[in-house]
Amino acid sequence: MDTGYLSLTVYFEAPFWVGVVQRHCQGKLTAAKTTFGAEPSDQEVWQWVLERWHTLRFSPAVKAPVPWRPASPKRAQRQAAQALAQHGVGTKAQQALAAQRGQNKEKRQKEQKQRRQALAEQTFLLRRQKRLEKHRGR
Repeated sequence: MDTGYLSLTVYFEAPFWVGVVQRHCQGKLTAAKTTFGAEPSDQEVWQWVLERWHTLRFSPAVKAPVPWRPASPKRAQRQAAQALAQHGVGTKAQQALAAQRGQNKEKRQKEQKQRRQALAEQTFLLRRQKRLEKHRGR
């Protein structure tokens, strides 16, 4: 049985507080994003995890880098601070969320194209019917 881990990062993205959940499993990373609105307390975050965890829509999996564990905890803290300052939440999570947005966009575009084609077909049939009625002398 392969194990994984989850991480929830809450940060301020003007004008709302946002939570990003990263799920690492079998060398793959998936992410989901949720908006809290006002700054959530620890209790509110825990309540959200208990009640609304199942509503998250995770992004497609991307290959996750193997975490490197430095020998010194101080070094790890420095590197984490540098990574956070440079990349924000995490580039892999952002890539996963971008992939999810791309898939949603493609799906929306396909549905819109089908609606346009159906409308064009309907207007064509209506025009043809009117034309036939004119020629039949009705």
